[in-house]
Amino acid sequence: INSRLFWDVNISTLIITLFVSLIEFAGSSVVSAALVVLWFSFLMFANAIFHITGSIVDKAYMPGLVTAIFLYIPFYFFLIKRIVQDRRLKIPVILGIAFIGALPMLIHAYLIIFLGDRLF
Repeated sequence: INSRLFWDVNISTLIITLFVSLIEFAGSSVVSAALVVLWFSFLMFANAIFHITGSIVDKAYMPGLVTAIFLYIPFYFFLIKRIVQDRRLKIPVILGIAFIGALPMLIHAYLIIFLGDRLF
C-alpha cells in the first residue's frame, strides 16, 4: 500500500471520528447515537473482527490483534451499553445500524483474508 494512500485513509478516519464524537458530545440524541453505532461498527467492531479472523485463518499474529481484543472490542461494547442504558436506541435498531456500518469493512476483510485481494 502506498504511503500517500495510507495517510489519506488514516487522516480521513481521524477527521470522521472527531466529527462523530463532537456531534455526540454536543448533545446526546437518537441521531448522534445512530451515528456513533454506524461509525464505530465500521471503525472498531468490524476492524477488530477483521484482525481476529485474519490471525485465526493465517494461524499467526496479525498487527492490530492486541489492539482489537483489548481496546476496540471493549470500547465498542462500552459505547453500545451506554446507548442502551440511556434508552436512545433499542437493541434491534442498534443491530441493524451496526450491520450496515460494519458491512463495508467486513466485505473488505473477506476480500483480503479469503481471496487475497483488496478494494484499492
